[in-house]
Amino acid sequence: MVRWVCRVASWVVVLSAASVLVVGVLVPRLAGATPYTVLTGSMRPAMPPGTLVVVRPVDPEDIGVGTVVTYQLKSGDQSVVTHRVVAQGLDAQGAPIFRTQGDANDVPDELWVRPVQIRGEKWYSVPYLGYASNALTGDQRQVGVYSLAGLLLAYAASVYIKAIRRRLRRPDETIEEQEKVHV
Repeated sequence: MVRWVCRVASWVVVLSAASVLVVGVLVPRLAGATPYTVLTGSMRPAMPPGTLVVVRPVDPEDIGVGTVVTYQLKSGDQSVVTHRVVAQGLDAQGAPIFRTQGDANDVPDELWVRPVQIRGEKWYSVPYLGYASNALTGDQRQVGVYSLAGLLLAYAASVYIKAIRRRLRRPDETIEEQEKVHV
């Protein structure tokens, strides 16, 4: 019984770790998306601080009121904000601009956002996973992905080898013997 509980617990840990890495690192990388961590409470209750928000590229024409976007505060600056678009407009040259606001904020953001500032729209978010993402550097995340992949492959190989050994140890039943059991 203890052995069974340990096996179940180890599976839960492995699957949880794999899920975290898949959701936070692998899926965004494969899809060309970027993970960010929400640091403030401006998007509560849907995205509290520590939420990992995965952002995928978006064409400015596809952005409408209600779309949650991540944008640079200043074009070319690393600092980003994730807020909801609450209004659209055109600048003096006829280019689209967007007014944003945090869900928990009472007033819209002061400055309009230009398309060049937008990093993408929210694809999905996972509460509290951003804390783990912030705790690891890019190199540490990479090592974690490779380590977990290696462990999962090693475990799959061991299960496969055990199954083959069991199969080789017991003699193969003939079809007649199998039919006798079922009759």
